[in-house]
Amino acid sequence: MAGIGMTSARTRDRLVQRLREQGITSAVVLDRIRNVPRHVFVDEALASRAYEDTALPIGYSQTISQPYIVARMTEALLEGGPLKKVLEVGTGCGYQTAVLAPLVGKIYSVERIEGLYKRAKARLKELDVGNVLLKHGDGIAGWKSQAPFDGIIVAAAPLAVPEALLKQLAKGGRLVVPVGAEGGQQLLRYVRRDQQIERQVLGSVSFVPLLSGLGR
Repeated sequence: MAGIGMTSARTRDRLVQRLREQGITSAVVLDRIRNVPRHVFVDEALASRAYEDTALPIGYSQTISQPYIVARMTEALLEGGPLKKVLEVGTGCGYQTAVLAPLVGKIYSVERIEGLYKRAKARLKELDVGNVLLKHGDGIAGWKSQAPFDGIIVAAAPLAVPEALLKQLAKGGRLVVPVGAEGGQQLLRYVRRDQQIERQVLGSVSFVPLLSGLGR
C-alpha cells in the first residue's frame, strides 16, 4: 500500500506540511493523513492526484473529501477528550472512516448509496480496519439502536442539523457537521452540556448536500 511516485512518502510528507501551514496542529491526525493510503480510495486513473489537497470524484455524484477538511473535522471531533462510540453519517469511499478509526473506540458508519457502502466495506476490510460497523441506511435518522454517541461526524451538508442526530448525542458528546445551502455552508461543532447544546462556528466549507432516503 506504500505506493511509488505520486503516492510516495515524500508526496505524503508534502501534503502533511501543507496541512500544518493551514493550521492543523494535532500530531495524531497528521500522522493518520500521512499513513492512510488515500490512493486506494479513488479510481486508479486518479491515483496520481490522491495526495493533492483537493476533493476528487468517487462516482454517484459524490466526492472524497479534501484532506484538509478530513483533518479539520477529525481534529475538531477529537478536541475535548477520547471518544468510545462515534457515528459517521456518510461513509462515502471510507477514507474519513479509515483516518478516524484508530483514534476512537468504535465507529458506526451509515451510507445511503448502496454502491458506495459495498465499496467502502470491501476497502476497509482490505486495510484491516476492524473497529467499524457499516450500515446501508439513511444517515439523517442516525443509528438509534446504537445511540447515544460520544461523537458524531457528518460528511455532507444538511440545510439544518437533523434533530435525530442531536438527540443521539451523549452528554458531553460532540457533533461536527457542515450546515447550509451550496455557497454558504459553515462547519459547526455542537457539544451537549446537560440540557443545553453549545454551538461553535469553525469556518466556511463546501460539501455535497445531505440527502434523505436510500440510493443505489
